[in-house]
Amino acid sequence: MMLILLFAVAVLSIGLMVAVPVWQTQIQREQEKELIFRGKQYVEAIRIFQNKYPGTFPQRLEELLQEKCIRRLYTDPMSLSGEWNVILLHPQSTSRQGTSFQKVIVASKSDIESLDQPQIIGVVSSSDKKSKKIYIKQETYNKWLFYFGQDPETMPEIVYFSQMED
Repeated sequence: MMLILLFAVAVLSIGLMVAVPVWQTQIQREQEKELIFRGKQYVEAIRIFQNKYPGTFPQRLEELLQEKCIRRLYTDPMSLSGEWNVILLHPQSTSRQGTSFQKVIVASKSDIESLDQPQIIGVVSSSDKKSKKIYIKQETYNKWLFYFGQDPETMPEIVYFSQMED
């Protein structure tokens, strides 16, 4: 009887060793779908903000909620903190074909607190983890950009706020 029990525990252990990585991959894929959904919600909210206030962008994500452009402020599903990095309009960026930008600034929430009038055009995950899915030719979540006027065929140059010259 003890031998049968030992054999059953061994079989269960092997089964779990096979199932856990598959389960983790499935969870990560679901989180990736949620990241895309939430990122697109912010893009749509910024589009609505642009329609309400032509030529301007929100200075804080909370403005989107206050102006009823988004139902709620979504968290970043890929980072432990849930904090998004924001994509800011680069002052030297020229628009290509309307609203697609050649350069964007990526900044953390604490970075934008130090700016006078930031212009938020989108969000990006703060996680640098490698993704299972390739989204717009990018393999890490911190390169999955979601911004107003995005051209999926052209990736803008990313300038990180922490690396900008004063």
